[in-house]
Amino acid sequence: MTGRRVAVTSPQTRLAHARRRYRGPWRPTTLDPAEMPRAIALYRAGRRRAIAALAALGALIFGLPFALLLWPALDDMRVAGVPVSWAAIVLVPFPAMVAMAFWQLRRAERAERDLLDPEAPAGSDDGGHGDTSAGPGQPAREGAS
Repeated sequence: MTGRRVAVTSPQTRLAHARRRYRGPWRPTTLDPAEMPRAIALYRAGRRRAIAALAALGALIFGLPFALLLWPALDDMRVAGVPVSWAAIVLVPFPAMVAMAFWQLRRAERAERDLLDPEAPAGSDDGGHGDTSAGPGQPAREGAS
């Protein structure tokens, strides 16, 4: 026996590796040039909103301990035998983060809806799918079927 090591693989493994080598590299799909300005605007709007949400999250995460430092009397106050400061650390951040997540989601959906359908009223809750049917005595809107 020689001291040389040999890799033993099944034929299926060799085929899978060979297929991966010969297949072309994966490339993301390209965006239609006409849609590029809208995609860039949506990206920038989402980034601005995300920065605001991250700032609010930072204020929560760093502000709560700072607020508890400013009010040391909360350590002496007890509810059900637990200091209020401990309860605040446990009970405040997670519901606040969930509320911020919903807030961020609504803002992102609104930004997308406003860019996709700029004629939709700002407060419409129909998901950007306004009623395109004409009512009695109303002319049909463009794009109505």
